[in-house]
Amino acid sequence: MSTLRLLRTTGDLADVDLNDSGAYVRPTGPLRSRVAYAAAHVVPKVHADNTPGEPADIDWDSTLAFRRNVYSWGLGVADAMDTAQRNMGLDAAATRELISRSAEVAREEGGSVVVGVNTDHVADSHISIEQVIAAYLEQLHFTEEQGAGPVLMASRHLARVATGPEDYRRVYREVLSRASVPVVLHWLGTAFDPELKGYFGADDWQSASAVLLEIIEENPDRVAGVKMSLLNAESEISVRSRLPEGVRMFTGDDFNYVALLAPAPAPAPASDSPSARDAAERTGSARTEAVPSTATRALGEDRGYSDALLGAFAAITPVASAAIQALDAGDHARYLEILGPTEELSRQVFAAPTFYYKTGVAFLSWLNGHQPAFQMVGGLHSARSLPHLSRIVELANASLALEDPDLARQRWHGMLRLNGVDA
Repeated sequence: MSTLRLLRTTGDLADVDLNDSGAYVRPTGPLRSRVAYAAAHVVPKVHADNTPGEPADIDWDSTLAFRRNVYSWGLGVADAMDTAQRNMGLDAAATRELISRSAEVAREEGGSVVVGVNTDHVADSHISIEQVIAAYLEQLHFTEEQGAGPVLMASRHLARVATGPEDYRRVYREVLSRASVPVVLHWLGTAFDPELKGYFGADDWQSASAVLLEIIEENPDRVAGVKMSLLNAESEISVRSRLPEGVRMFTGDDFNYVALLAPAPAPAPASDSPSARDAAERTGSARTEAVPSTATRALGEDRGYSDALLGAFAAITPVASAAIQALDAGDHARYLEILGPTEELSRQVFAAPTFYYKTGVAFLSWLNGHQPAFQMVGGLHSARSLPHLSRIVELANASLALEDPDLARQRWHGMLRLNGVDA
């Protein structure tokens, strides 16, 4: 049996057995029990000037082939969102082209695509409320013209200029009133973007969620769903239990998605385990958002479930598909058996600083043969340490998330040797 060489934070080396792949089978029809989107990343050209501050030079063949692969597993694609390095290297021109090209691929593949709508094409860091509304509408109308579903992302511009909840209500009211199709609202927590502190007019999620729900209740026909990315299961359950009929909750909780997608038969949240507690301790600003005991009780009482819009699902697409196929078959035990082990992997990918999780997504894409090199826009491939990546390899192997284990082993060992480690 082949072995994987691992590099610990102490500098010590360890070997583990290389597992076979999960041998998962693509679905023969649409997934039925959950709506699931993988938030996809972008692949730059290998020869591009992928240094911080340079415009994104995208390898469109690899980037779009990755999306076609997601569709082949029955998942939808969430594009031009934070996973695609919005506000972290993906400039406005590349964002527009990505949305246009991704929408075209979705039509060709018969897949579902939603894309991020933001205000980030405006260069000025401080603009007025009126300019925030205009910027949102510009991107919204472009997205609608491409035929993609809009996800109204949290705006740094709005976070800077808003003086309280009423400014958020006004902006969302005016933007939603001009939408031609229902949109998904995205609440991105500070672990993902510290500049969004106080979004919806409050620092605590209880007060902020009240404002979010008021926005939805004022515009019931304009909101298709909410994506919550707070890394806090309690807040998500609280909001989803109060959503109007027909408004979906899309979990963006890459720490707790196993229970949130299928809470009724699920065990206690992963944060009760020693490995999850260790992950929570590594998450810095996300530490206070780990699931508390009250959420444990809520998970046991709540009879609903969330759908998914997850960066983690871009990293484990075949595994995620197989797990939802198990739910489709009514086999909750098999669902937990397949997806449960991936949560520790996801917690490692999304460990603090959480906004560098994109490095882990691209790293797994490279290990799994979906891009020719471990390169990222803006040089972000250098954002994680070698031991951090080694732990990703170890957990991907343990959770059967390596699609071609021999290729992954070959690429990882080559990377170790390049960095002076005996492999």
